[in-house]
Amino acid sequence: MPQLRRHHFLPLILGCLALVFSAVLQAEDGGAEYRLGSGDRVRVSVFGEADLSIIERVSDRGTIAYPLLGELAVGGLTPVELAGLVTERLKGPYLVDPNVTVTIEEYRQFFVMGQVNRPGGYAYAPGLTVRKAVSIAGGFTDRASRGKLYLVPEGQPDDERRVGEEAALGPGDTLVVRESFF
Repeated sequence: MPQLRRHHFLPLILGCLALVFSAVLQAEDGGAEYRLGSGDRVRVSVFGEADLSIIERVSDRGTIAYPLLGELAVGGLTPVELAGLVTERLKGPYLVDPNVTVTIEEYRQFFVMGQVNRPGGYAYAPGLTVRKAVSIAGGFTDRASRGKLYLVPEGQPDDERRVGEEAALGPGDTLVVRESFF
């Protein structure tokens, strides 16, 4: 029986690493589209600079306070864009080549109104659907109409649209569950 050598496993190991790297890139791309808004809690990390690494909640004005740079307007930026902004502002006057990453520690709330058992605001989690939101809000009341579900996207109060239970909700969105008449 031939002996297996370490170099025989090299293609297998490299293939596994390529799959893992691909999955990480896809996960990062999905988060790259997310736009920061009031209520999000972000972590800004500068490699090797503990004093410049912070966790801040985005204010109602869409800003965060950042050491050395003061108040930064971050509302509407993606985490990647915020990392670029901090890198650009720190580079030169404060650091030679800053390595900045931004992650979302806590998403802003979504809201459920109408015929659910516990209407109110709840912590958003990626992958949230109408069905999951209703479940988080304690389920439908006896008077709820499952066919009258409306989504009001964040920042668009006049854009109420009818949705099904599998529709996606975003942070800051409001779900309205109407009453059934029968």
